[in-house]
Amino acid sequence: MEQKILVVEDSRPFRRVIESELRKAGFTPVIAFSIAEAETILDQSTDFLCAILDYCLPDGQDGEIIDLCLAVGVKVIVLTGKMDELTRERVLAKTVIDYIPKDNPSCISNLIPILHRLATNNQHRALVVDDSVTARKYIRSLLERQYIDVIEANGVSQALSIMEHDKSITLVITDYAMPERNGVELVKTLRKQYHTGELAIIGLSASDEIALTAKFLKAGANDYLKKPFNQEEFYCRLHSTLNILDAERQLYQMANQDYLTQTWNRRYFFEHPLAKNHHMPRCLALLDIDNFKLINDTYGHHIGDLVLIELAQLLQRYFPDAIVARIGGEEFCVLYGNASQIFKQRLQALVYDIAHTELSLLGQNINFTVSLGLVHAEANIHDLLKRADNCLYKAKNDGRNCLVCEPEHH
Repeated sequence: MEQKILVVEDSRPFRRVIESELRKAGFTPVIAFSIAEAETILDQSTDFLCAILDYCLPDGQDGEIIDLCLAVGVKVIVLTGKMDELTRERVLAKTVIDYIPKDNPSCISNLIPILHRLATNNQHRALVVDDSVTARKYIRSLLERQYIDVIEANGVSQALSIMEHDKSITLVITDYAMPERNGVELVKTLRKQYHTGELAIIGLSASDEIALTAKFLKAGANDYLKKPFNQEEFYCRLHSTLNILDAERQLYQMANQDYLTQTWNRRYFFEHPLAKNHHMPRCLALLDIDNFKLINDTYGHHIGDLVLIELAQLLQRYFPDAIVARIGGEEFCVLYGNASQIFKQRLQALVYDIAHTELSLLGQNINFTVSLGLVHAEANIHDLLKRADNCLYKAKNDGRNCLVCEPEHH
């Protein structure tokens, strides 16, 4: 999706540098050199990721452009050559995202990481835990300014209840001193359930207790801030924490997901608790695309890849509650719980759906079918795979485009 950035800057050389850097980073700059020009642009559209504004413009020497953008709901980053304390305080009092000193052209390179952070922040959801309503509202306003969705909790019990029911939370910001249990105890409890690649935690406290930083970090917090903190420090810590979280999530996906189809890979599949645990019967289906080599030979490997992607998406739609993994080539595996009838019905519907759907891929109309082997038994994962493979082999021999189940032993 195109991310537009409004740039209001009266210096032509500076505008050129900003425009070039933004384009290089994948953003679309919309340029104005005065407040009047910016007004015309904003009358037509306010659909900007944010605005990068020069504090001092020919038709507004004192940051008037900031108020104009904020009034129409456009978030603001300020560039300023004025570095006195009074200007800084004035700028930060206006609910801007950040201000960057315009001391040399390289300051633009400081902008790009902030913009990338803003563009990806909507993937994050924060839980703010504090017994003070005022403190919660202040942190909420700082986070929402950065496109982060926020939920509030007034204490540890409410926070744990929210975490139990809302799996989309990726960041917890918690105060230390609360009536029932303190923030360090909350961190310890959360870290038993969520590793650092799933959930980032920042601790806060107004206490002068010297060991508190160490307590939070040892309990598993990613960072700690002493209250009262200023907005700039908060954003620096927040960005650093979220950058690390995003990097960990990316590494996890790279290690565990199949690059082409985005399903799980063999490594993830065999390490998953449902694969390792065989104290109860489980359902396992093995499927592959019929005559896949013919598809590659006829239409080319790029079309073959698109067919695999389409199949993977279909499998994930049919089995959101199962583990779907690409085992190799055109072969996929679906590991499900103990409800064999439901699973079998869904598999039969899948076979029918695929056989009766024509795909249009890069101007080619493609029809394909799949064969499946299904087993429902209490056995280790390798045994289940071997038995499902035997059923799949039988499905191929029976003419393909069908599901073969291993007879259930009662």
